[in-house]
Amino acid sequence: MYHAAETVNVGLAAPLDESGLIRAAQNGDQDAFERLVREYDQSVLRIATNLLRSPDEARDVYQDAFLKVYRNLNSFRFDCSFHTWLYRIVTNICLDRLRRRKVRKEESTSVETPDGMVDRVTQVREEGAHANPERQMWNRELSGGIARGLAGLTPRERTVFELRHYEGLRLREIGDMIGTTEEAAKNCLFRATQKMRLSLETFV
Repeated sequence: MYHAAETVNVGLAAPLDESGLIRAAQNGDQDAFERLVREYDQSVLRIATNLLRSPDEARDVYQDAFLKVYRNLNSFRFDCSFHTWLYRIVTNICLDRLRRRKVRKEESTSVETPDGMVDRVTQVREEGAHANPERQMWNRELSGGIARGLAGLTPRERTVFELRHYEGLRLREIGDMIGTTEEAAKNCLFRATQKMRLSLETFV
């Protein structure tokens, strides 16, 4: 029953651009909303995974983010791009989770995978079973330094650092996403970079 309705709606909605899809979704078109979700689902999941380093938490954020989008889509007024508005929701949810982690001091080098918990430090070494032993040791120590460096950043610093270096976003867009100015995002990135350099100074 669902698929039959979807087939009819897709045919009608196909010519719509993103703005048209958003307006249709705001007017209650469920298929238009689902098409928006499909357009951005992988990007949202990737950002959440990069920020939280936990696939399970990233999936929770994915669900929370699109639920918020669904509930608040009528408040979107096209005064910024839709992806900036969406990513702002995602990063705010991730920031809240990172802050709670910081309070609990539960940051670790381990990451959840479908096969269970994997330590990012030992994973680098295991992946190169036939590599040079000295290189294995260096990779393991470097991974540990990166993990410790990220753990030493404030939630906002880590978010800016990850969005800039892992997502390749511009500082102006990052500022919009976290509700600040481009200059403030630039200063935050500078502080994060300085802290990361201190954590990794023995490797450079």
